[in-house]
Amino acid sequence: MKLRFLRRVMAAMLCLVLLGALTACGCARKTDVLTVRYLNFKPEIAEQYEALAAIYQRQTGVKVIVETAANNTYEQTLATKMATDEAPTLFQINGPRGYAAWKDYCADLKDTELYKHLTDQSLAIKDGDKVVGIPYVVEGYGILYNKALTDKYLALPDKAVDVESMDEVDSYDELKAVVEDMQKNKAALGIDGVFASTSMKAGEDWRWQTHLLNIPLYYEWTEGKVDFNDSKAFSEIGFTHGDKYRNIYDLYLNNSVTDKKLVGSKTVSDSMAEFALEKCAMVQNGNWAWSQIKDVSGNKVKADNLRYLPIYIGAEGEEKQGLAIGTENFYAINSQASKEEQKAAADFIWWLYSSEEGKKQVTEKLGFIAPFDTFSEDETPDDPLAREVARWMAKEEITTVPWHFTMFPSARFKEDFGASLLKYAQGTKSWEDVVKDMKNGWKREASAIG
Repeated sequence: MKLRFLRRVMAAMLCLVLLGALTACGCARKTDVLTVRYLNFKPEIAEQYEALAAIYQRQTGVKVIVETAANNTYEQTLATKMATDEAPTLFQINGPRGYAAWKDYCADLKDTELYKHLTDQSLAIKDGDKVVGIPYVVEGYGILYNKALTDKYLALPDKAVDVESMDEVDSYDELKAVVEDMQKNKAALGIDGVFASTSMKAGEDWRWQTHLLNIPLYYEWTEGKVDFNDSKAFSEIGFTHGDKYRNIYDLYLNNSVTDKKLVGSKTVSDSMAEFALEKCAMVQNGNWAWSQIKDVSGNKVKADNLRYLPIYIGAEGEEKQGLAIGTENFYAINSQASKEEQKAAADFIWWLYSSEEGKKQVTEKLGFIAPFDTFSEDETPDDPLAREVARWMAKEEITTVPWHFTMFPSARFKEDFGASLLKYAQGTKSWEDVVKDMKNGWKREASAIG
C-alpha cells in the first residue's frame, strides 16, 4: 500500500514538473488570442475602425488592436512602433516613396485574396514580381460644380457660348469660354464669382501645390514613358507643361469670389463654405469634401446637383481625360511578424472587403470607394461625391489621371512651391521665377533623399 501510494505521489509530482516545463517553453495548450495590430493613418475614422475590429473578434475570435497616429505624425509613429515588441502587423505606406522607407518590413502580398480581387492591379505598389502594397480605398478630385447654377447660366438667352450642357465641356478652351462668360453674368446668376477662393494661406494650399500640379506632371511623365520603379527618373523635372498649369491657375484666380491679392488669407473651409452658400458655382476639390458642404450652416447645394468636370489644362488629347483618381493609402503587412500573424492580417483585410458585414462597414461606416471586384455597383458609399467619382470611373474611353503626387520629393518642396504661387497671385513674383524656383526646389529635395 505504501509503495503504491508513493508511486502515485511521484507520478503526480512528475506531471506537475512536466506541466511547468511545458508552460515555461510555451509548448502547453495555447490560451493567448491571436492578435493583429493595425496602425491606422486616418484619425477621422479611428472610432469606426475600432468598432469593426470588435465585430471581427466576435465573429472570428481574432483580436484586432487598432492604434491611430495623430494628424501629420504617421511616419514618426510608425518608426517608433516598429522598434518595439508591439510593432504593427498591418500598417500603411503612402506610395513608392513610402515603400522605399519601409521596404524591409513589407511582405509580398501577391498571393493574398485581397490582391487577387483588386479591380485594377496596376494600382498596387510592386517591387519586381512582388506586390508590397495594396490600395484599400480610391478617391477622386476634379472641378466640382453646382448643376443648378450652371443650368441657370446655360438657360440665359444672351450667353456668349454655344454650349447647351456641361457634358459638352471637354477641353480647357471650352471650360475657359464658359467660365469667363459666367463671370460676366455673375449678377444675373446671383453669385460673387464662378470659382470659390483659391485658398493660399500656409497649410491650406495643398489643392494647388499638390493636386493641381499632379495634372501637368501626369502629361509630362506619360509622354516621357517614365519608369515609376526607377527613383532616378524623379531626380528632377522639366515642368514641360508649366504654361498649362498657369492656364488653369489663372482661370481660378481671375474668375473668383475673392480678389487674387487677398487669397493669402483664405482657407479650404472658406472655399467650401462659399460653394455651399452658392456664392460661387465651381470649386476644385475631391469627394472627401461632401461633409464640408452639407455641414455648412445654411447650405443651399442639393446633393443631386453635384457634378464633376476633369481639370482641363489645354493638353493634347484631354478630351478623353477623366478625374484624378487614386490613393495614398496602401495596406502593407509586416514581413518581420510571424507567418501566423501575417496570415491573420491578410485574413482580416480579406474579411473586411469580401464579407457582407465587412463590406457594409467599408461603405457605410468608413465611407470608402473600394477598388475590389467583390463590391457590386450598389455597394458604394451613400455620398453624392463618391457616386460621382464612381460614375466617372465607369465611363468608357475615358482615361483616369493617376495620383502621381506620391512621387513628389518632400513636404518642403510642396510648401515652397505653394509660397511661390502665392507671390505670383499677389503680383510680387513672375511666373518665370515661379517655374525656376520650383524646378530647383524639386532637384534639391530629390537629391536629399537619394
